[in-house]
Amino acid sequence: MSTSIGTSSEDIQLTELPNGLRVVTERMDSVRSVTLGCWVGVGSRDEAGHHAGSSHFLEHLLFKGSDQWSTRDISIAIDAVGGDMNAFTSREYTAYSFRVPHTAVDLAARLLGEVITRPSLDPDDLESERLVINEELTMAEDTPDDLVHMELQRSLFPDHPLGEEVLGNSESISAMTADTVREFHSHWYRPANMVIAAAGMVDHDQFVAEMQTAFAGLDGGARPTRSVPSEGVRGYCSTEKPVEQTHVALGWRGFGLDDDRRFALSLANQILGGSLSSRLFHEIRERRGLAYSVFSSAASYSDAGILTMYAGTSPEKADELLAVVDQEIAEVIENGFTPEELATAKGGVAGATMIGLEDSSSRMGRLGSNMLLFDRIKPIDEAVEAINRVDLDQLNAVATEVFSTQRATSLVGPN
Repeated sequence: MSTSIGTSSEDIQLTELPNGLRVVTERMDSVRSVTLGCWVGVGSRDEAGHHAGSSHFLEHLLFKGSDQWSTRDISIAIDAVGGDMNAFTSREYTAYSFRVPHTAVDLAARLLGEVITRPSLDPDDLESERLVINEELTMAEDTPDDLVHMELQRSLFPDHPLGEEVLGNSESISAMTADTVREFHSHWYRPANMVIAAAGMVDHDQFVAEMQTAFAGLDGGARPTRSVPSEGVRGYCSTEKPVEQTHVALGWRGFGLDDDRRFALSLANQILGGSLSSRLFHEIRERRGLAYSVFSSAASYSDAGILTMYAGTSPEKADELLAVVDQEIAEVIENGFTPEELATAKGGVAGATMIGLEDSSSRMGRLGSNMLLFDRIKPIDEAVEAINRVDLDQLNAVATEVFSTQRATSLVGPN
């Protein structure tokens, strides 16, 4: 029998099965779809040496079918109900999902159980996907705005798995064997390290019963033990490419998910380069015309974080662009942000948080990631309240703290 665990919302229900697998659902009566997924707490930061890229490689292989379902069988079954399927790998988790009409939940549940617990992992499929992944890696390295961020990540976390590319590298992908992938799957894809989430027009008890059947026989497991990255960054890297623009990416170390200062940093990011009214967008694009694309972003991992900026410009304007960024950062450190900017940023971040949760896919993603990262479902209002609690002194103190640390700079261009 399963045991129900209370949550803070009557629409959200969480049940832990006897084997330790957590199943969480959110009822949305306003939609006629259901998105269900499996979230596995392993990503590229949990891979060392020859295992680099294992999570992503396995992600490719699981949708290639099980002993009973071929990849074409799965595709036809999902197409026949008008659904879709997706998967992605990040640095700290891997996720698989199906979105179907609510009348086809039983089909999607069965398929999810098949691909997660009984994948075929056929050697022929491994060889074909090896070629696909190598092409994917080559494409990323040939795309300058991707490459500049790949190199920036390495500079922000030198000699640490957080700095490595999620795809792995050509050496590790070429050396990957079927036994390596099977061992990786057997070790990490177990109930203690997984969450099943569903959102939409879904009946919790019925879905739990389906999951108990789909994941029967699976037990045990453990979550990864992760090493905290050191504080040092590599200051500068430059890659010459025969392209028309110079691509510039700058980065600073931020705060992890266990640090409430990340809320202030998200507001600083919004003001600096995270919106159309941001300082960098106005100064670099609108006023000076130095770049078409210019933005900043903030991200948090379980024990570390980053704030990054990006712009692409003509090679002869790269020095001017960097000077403008330096000027804007110096202005933040010296004079801080204004009350008006803080009010606009709060409204923007809070509004985007709520707008981003309007469909079953985003709601399912919130459930799965919350359970993996926090072991609970954080109410939406909790995040909004945390944003609204940030005052001007806190905002400016956090911005000064971050921007006063060593910066990493990554350039990709013709010079």
